[in-house]
Amino acid sequence: MNTPGLSAALAPLRARWRALSARDRRLTRVALVVAVVGMLWLAAVQPALHTLRSAPAALDVAEAQLQTMQRLATEASELRATPPVNPEQASAALQAATARLGDQGRLSLQGDRAVLTLNGVGTSALRDWLAEARSGARARPVEASLMRGTQGFSGTLVLAIGGAP
Repeated sequence: MNTPGLSAALAPLRARWRALSARDRRLTRVALVVAVVGMLWLAAVQPALHTLRSAPAALDVAEAQLQTMQRLATEASELRATPPVNPEQASAALQAATARLGDQGRLSLQGDRAVLTLNGVGTSALRDWLAEARSGARARPVEASLMRGTQGFSGTLVLAIGGAP
């Protein structure tokens, strides 16, 4: 498809090309090949190499996440399979766990709910308290209003105890 407008537009370029010496034409072709290879490298090869180099690390991260999720799923199914404890045992377990917090935690039992008020509790102490509440009292957090400060976590944590949803 050779249109007259295109031929007329390319005519000065053809005349310029013919006016170049054989050496200049060869150098121009080499420069054009280098430019095309460079663009091909930037557009296709370099992103593919980057993906190949970063894939093993991404796979390791995904594998670690999968193992964590499988461990948590196993733990959740084990917790579902454990029989519920009666309210007296649950409240005793929560009070014992709260006693280990000292003056940083105050527990209030209200029927099938327990409200823990925290004042500057450290991360590990809160994690241990939650683990003990989950395993010993079968309590589930249903609401949390916590703020992290320089002294630790402060706020309230509401837990459902017994068979309450």
